[in-house]
Amino acid sequence: MSEPILLIMAAGMGSRYGGLKQMDPIGPAGEVILHYSVYDAMRAGFKRVVFLIKHEIEEDFRRMVGEPVARHMEVHYAFQELNKIPAPFTVPEGRVKPWGTSHAVLCCREFLDAPFIAVNADDYYGAEAFRTAYDYLKDMDNDKPEWMMVGYKLANTTTANGYVSRGVCKVNDQAMLTGVDERLHIVESSDGPLYTEDEKHYTLLRRDDTVSMNFWGLNGAFLKEIEDGFPAFLEKAMKENPMKGEYLLPRSINEALQEGRASVKVLESDGKWFGVTYPEDRPTVVEAVRKMTEEGLYPSPLFA
Repeated sequence: MSEPILLIMAAGMGSRYGGLKQMDPIGPAGEVILHYSVYDAMRAGFKRVVFLIKHEIEEDFRRMVGEPVARHMEVHYAFQELNKIPAPFTVPEGRVKPWGTSHAVLCCREFLDAPFIAVNADDYYGAEAFRTAYDYLKDMDNDKPEWMMVGYKLANTTTANGYVSRGVCKVNDQAMLTGVDERLHIVESSDGPLYTEDEKHYTLLRRDDTVSMNFWGLNGAFLKEIEDGFPAFLEKAMKENPMKGEYLLPRSINEALQEGRASVKVLESDGKWFGVTYPEDRPTVVEAVRKMTEEGLYPSPLFA
């Protein structure tokens, strides 16, 4: 069985944050948030990492992020490019928005020859999640559409500084995912997390609802799934939303799930998620990392 792979998707710009938050130092020795994911994954047993980035940031990313990691792990770079789409499709004139996270994973295909986890670059997931994922992926069949996700309690994933979008998961008694409800506008309140679709009417969610933080365990069967589905997505997007239509990883998974082509095991995490969704979140994350470093959970610097 091939060694599991870590895929970090770092091509996005932080629109609500106002900058390229993936490269904003938050650690005591100048570490960026994804360094902690890489370090936790490395401690869990991962030996290979693929960074999905844009060509525009390649030089700075390699220097600030990739080079320290390369002293300890095998590092590969992949690039999400608009023109990486199958014939006969062409990029609509004026389109600048990437094609979404499922397309991002396809852009990494040449490096994904074994089961892999796909995670965001701007989230702190915690060491437990990577240990659990590595142990699960070691035994995953690369050719079977049997996938995995690490789920978090909703209350551990919100911010006091604005709204967040979360996939609220439906999980059966066998810890299998049966569906995902996308909630695009969740805010904290004294009564608990609330979501709204019109910013007028709000619905209370449970604090212990399981949500997806885009921590997925996938494999070659998933690559085939999204490659096969990409032309149909493009055909629809060209007609309905050529400038902004996105081929999204959670939707690809949910579609395969609902149509009976795949299964997804949910591994629950009690860990606290940290993320820099808004500029106001940064001090909280910096303080959390400082405290964990002082407590000895992380060395400083991470990659000496």
